[in-house]
Amino acid sequence: MSFREESDDARDIRKPFLHTGSWYRMGSRQSSMMGSSQAIRDRSVSVLACVLIVALGPIQFGFTSGYSSPTQTAITKDLSLTVSEVLEFSLFGSLSNVGAMVGAIASGQIAEYIGRKGSLMIAAIPNIIGWLAISFAKDSSFLYMGRLLEGFGVGIISYTVPVYIAEIAPQNMRGGLGSVNQLSVTIGIMLAYLLGLFVSWRVLAVLVEDIFEVQYHVSLAGILPCLILIPGLFFIPESPRWLAKMGMTDDFEASLQVLRGFDADISLEVNEIKRSVASSSRRTAIRFGDLKQRRYWFPLMIGIGLLVFQQLSGTNGVLFYSSTIFATAGISSTNAATFGLGAVQVIATAVSTWLVDKTGRRLLLIVSSSGMTFSLLVVAITYYLKDFVSDSSTIYSILGIISVVGVVGMIIAFSLGMGPIPWIIMSEILPINIKGLAGSVATLANWFTAWVITLTAPLLLAWNSGGTFTLYMLMCALTVTFAAIWVPETKGKTLEEIQWSFR
Repeated sequence: MSFREESDDARDIRKPFLHTGSWYRMGSRQSSMMGSSQAIRDRSVSVLACVLIVALGPIQFGFTSGYSSPTQTAITKDLSLTVSEVLEFSLFGSLSNVGAMVGAIASGQIAEYIGRKGSLMIAAIPNIIGWLAISFAKDSSFLYMGRLLEGFGVGIISYTVPVYIAEIAPQNMRGGLGSVNQLSVTIGIMLAYLLGLFVSWRVLAVLVEDIFEVQYHVSLAGILPCLILIPGLFFIPESPRWLAKMGMTDDFEASLQVLRGFDADISLEVNEIKRSVASSSRRTAIRFGDLKQRRYWFPLMIGIGLLVFQQLSGTNGVLFYSSTIFATAGISSTNAATFGLGAVQVIATAVSTWLVDKTGRRLLLIVSSSGMTFSLLVVAITYYLKDFVSDSSTIYSILGIISVVGVVGMIIAFSLGMGPIPWIIMSEILPINIKGLAGSVATLANWFTAWVITLTAPLLLAWNSGGTFTLYMLMCALTVTFAAIWVPETKGKTLEEIQWSFR
């Protein structure tokens, strides 16, 4: 049975939500109609343009994640919040994670049934509605609903964007382009911190008091990435590997041609993708018993493990509540310090984007998690020592500076590896015939862990800061062991070669 005949049943069931469009096929046959510019023929320019458009989704992701940090100090100070009210703020901060868990459950199946581009379109709509709900909130119900809707969209984006990038990128650029996903997240976080410097805004107060002030222009900043993303999706090709899986041979080859350049010979890559899809036996349903096979359980274990350890490192707790951490370290302008932390994260992630295809994924993971372990050890020791010195002493001030240096070191180490690479590896190693389900499970595990960390971080820091950082340090130490023993190197391999290595 031919590849095309084998896929006819799937074609009748599943259609791309945003069709690839005839202009790709026309362009692949007659490139002169696309203009004379050599840039359109350069595969890196074509792929890079697609990556920059879908990267708008992770910017929204980051803005949502960083939304709570600049507000916490002002809220707790202005309203003199009690412990129960701090818990309430923690609930608000973690609601996006709850929404993201729901989005994660649906993300894989949505991306499989309507395509990667259609999935991003679906994700953009609740994000826009969520920010509008926050903009015009008059009571807690709209505020919470907006936060949940944002999270739902983010849950879909967090799975779909790295998968789309991995499926369109050439093997020698896949790591660097995949890191753009996390780079965009850090840019979104930094933008949220930047607004905290210049905008006086209180997001949440006491529910029963009905005190809500959400600035209109702040929410517009959150809406903007998705407003640009939606029209941008109409100008980029669908994932060629998804089109191949759906049996849309003409569209699959046209999409790959425009990604590699109209003058490029794609016959070898086309045949390799066809063989991979044909061997995945899509007609046979995967049963739970089949997961006992190494080709399934091993990559799934690695994907889930890395995404869970990424959150157990406590980075979300540090980022969501960094203003409080800097305040306890004696820094007066906490918002400025938080913005500086966001800027450092962007720079370090940009360095990772350059390094990942040179050094490899596995080495960067080990170096990153080792650096986080050491940095968190330094922070934990400083907080323990603070209990034995006077608040007004010089030693106390020095310890505060050292703790800030440790936090910055942790964020740099995280950005170099543990931030971008788990998402890259997840998108690379999951078998094509279980990618939707397995990707949803891995993404759900990540967001569930993120929710637990975000919800408990302020309570743990209030209980015992030194103990909290010690706990995060132990998790990072476990990550070093996990990466060294279990994680394979995927640098320089095609997605099809990676799949065959697990057989």
